[in-house]
Amino acid sequence: MKHRILIKQVEWEGQPADILIEETLIKQIAPAIPVAADTEIDGRGKAVIPGLINTHTHAAMTLLRGIGDDMPLMPWLKEKIWPNEALLTDEDVYWGAKLACLEMIKSGTTAFLDMYYKLPATAEAVKEMGLRAVLSCACFDRFDSATAERSKREVGMLFARLDACHPRIRFALGPHAVYTVSGALLQWIDAFSKEHDVTVQMHLSETEEEVGYAVKRFGFTPVRYLHRLGVLSPRLSIAHALYVDDEEIAILADHGVQVVHNPASNMKLASGVAFRFVEMRKAGITVGIGTDGCSSSNNLDMIEAMKLASLLGKAWRKDPEALAAPQMLEAATEQGAGILQLKTGRIAENYPADLSLIDLHIPAFTPNHNFVSNLVYAANGSCVDTVICNGKILMQNKKVPQEEEILKQVRERARKFV
Repeated sequence: MKHRILIKQVEWEGQPADILIEETLIKQIAPAIPVAADTEIDGRGKAVIPGLINTHTHAAMTLLRGIGDDMPLMPWLKEKIWPNEALLTDEDVYWGAKLACLEMIKSGTTAFLDMYYKLPATAEAVKEMGLRAVLSCACFDRFDSATAERSKREVGMLFARLDACHPRIRFALGPHAVYTVSGALLQWIDAFSKEHDVTVQMHLSETEEEVGYAVKRFGFTPVRYLHRLGVLSPRLSIAHALYVDDEEIAILADHGVQVVHNPASNMKLASGVAFRFVEMRKAGITVGIGTDGCSSSNNLDMIEAMKLASLLGKAWRKDPEALAAPQMLEAATEQGAGILQLKTGRIAENYPADLSLIDLHIPAFTPNHNFVSNLVYAANGSCVDTVICNGKILMQNKKVPQEEEILKQVRERARKFV
């Protein structure tokens, strides 16, 4: 007998519907489904959305939330982040990642793309918490050949260990940036990703300082530099991409490169505001939304990130029609699924049962003239009542198992950073 969850009379596309989940898939959506189920959820007063997909974060940096606030990017990295990261143990990363998973579940995220150290610890946390994740191994060589060789060995070891560790988890590569990773290592990473068909994500064109550095050292802007190296491909996604011109957008589109917008950290670190969402989508580029890590954006709330992306895009363009609410929801679901290479991001029959139920009995949805508009512009992650991922209930009635223990453990471990 297949395990069944039946969600009764939830709002879907503006109408009440029943949703039947069998094992890991959405089996049926209909006005009424008269079947018995192992678990029945009352969907009245709730609306269903696809599980949100966070396409760029650093999960265990929950441990560093509030450290180094109100600083520029490079001093923030060199003086606050990198020295404190050197103190992290595997156990620290495990609990920091568990807290990140808890925070994402409570705000409706069911899948994320992470870039960090100590991947097995994060993988264990993800496995236990029930989310999907693409975990990229953070790669640095700082233009030193011996360090590059160590990085290559670590990649090979982690790939062998994590590639088949769990169906919800995939290994990826995370070269940090053009100012911390040599061209030779970037080319090796591209070859490895092609051979093993793994995703690559890196920070690119995040600040004017980075662009100036690339032009001075390599003779090209960051996108053109990667093009010259021959490492642009559909396996690559780039985070930030604030400083790209029309020709670079065309180059990214021609090579199938995907882009992640991180509005909160871009604003908080004052990296820039003019993310060219409209031009990228017009060129055919898949664009997702990310929160970045908690030390640069301070939370992992994708509902808040959708609002920030929309309002920021409207403001710098001085165009209230730009970056409409439905576009933001698509970027945070279907577009994100494309970046993570997942068949998720939609509420549809035979799709994976990754979804969230939104509580409509709160001020943000009163009145509810336009659900998507209210979700993006009025609500935040606290509106999420129930989260299901891969057919398993991760949160119901806004409660996640082990929530108090996770908070307790992280509070104790965070003392070393004070």
